[in-house]
Amino acid sequence: MTATLALPLLIALIATALLFDFLNGLHDAANSIATIVSTRVLKPHYAVFWAAFFNFIAFLFFGLHVAETLGVGIIDPNIVDPQVIFGALMGAIIWNILTWWLGIPSSSSHALIGGLVGAGLVKAGWSAMQWVGLTKTILAIFLSPLIGFVLALFLVMIVSWAAVRSTPFMVDSAFRVLQFGSASLYSLGHGGNDAQKTMGIIAVLLFSQGYAGDTFHVPFWVVIACQSAMALGTLLGGWRIVRTMGSRITHLTPMQGFCAETGGAITLFTATALGVPVSTTHTITGAIVGVGSARRLSAVRWNIASSIVVAWVVTIPASAAIAALVYWLIPIFH
Repeated sequence: MTATLALPLLIALIATALLFDFLNGLHDAANSIATIVSTRVLKPHYAVFWAAFFNFIAFLFFGLHVAETLGVGIIDPNIVDPQVIFGALMGAIIWNILTWWLGIPSSSSHALIGGLVGAGLVKAGWSAMQWVGLTKTILAIFLSPLIGFVLALFLVMIVSWAAVRSTPFMVDSAFRVLQFGSASLYSLGHGGNDAQKTMGIIAVLLFSQGYAGDTFHVPFWVVIACQSAMALGTLLGGWRIVRTMGSRITHLTPMQGFCAETGGAITLFTATALGVPVSTTHTITGAIVGVGSARRLSAVRWNIASSIVVAWVVTIPASAAIAALVYWLIPIFH
């Protein structure tokens, strides 16, 4: 495979991918810090440093299975070209900015997948779809919040039973400390799953243009660049979405925050090990709803939760439509 894209244009596309990764960290910062901020265990400016650190070091703990799924498991890598990558990235970036501005915790992951699907469909039709990877990802849209919900609900029940003889003050004090660990694990899972999606996009771009040899792989510099962009975005935070995730869905105590983060982290760790690109937004929302439901169903503001679900359903087709339009309007890469 020979290089077909000029180096300056390649660099510009990689920069666009890293911009998406930065916006992903900015958009999804709430997922990492909403619970620990809303329970007042950490102040917001300390929480973002905490989350950014664990977002960055995630590459030390996980393989690159999610990057491989995004790179070669959503659309046929043989039809990938710079115009497809640009359309996919712009579809995801535009949708991310729109939902961030509106304070809607939609999925950056599924925006990127929708972008790939939209650009791939315009170029090569349905034959471009890799149905095994795409089906696995679509199933995760429904399963990840459900698993987060069940795990968080189960953890609340166990913790409540274990702490039945303790005073509320003792429970609150203990879980204020434990929440540092659960928030760290969730941030680690977030960095491990989400940053790999951009790694996959850059790696397949390099591979398709002959800059990465004859075998698809993720160069180490791509890993570091993506983890850094994600961490920087997290560092700057997404305060509009923090409010939705941390307080508008349900009121959280430190014990509930711990259970939500731990349930979410277990879900993310499992999905990342299996190479499934799940949504951290879906996962933590399901977990938060789970801990709220454990108290009583009326503790959850279901109108807020339902509006988030609508955003989940709309994200892939909306970002796909934007990506398809961008691909069709800007044929500058031919």
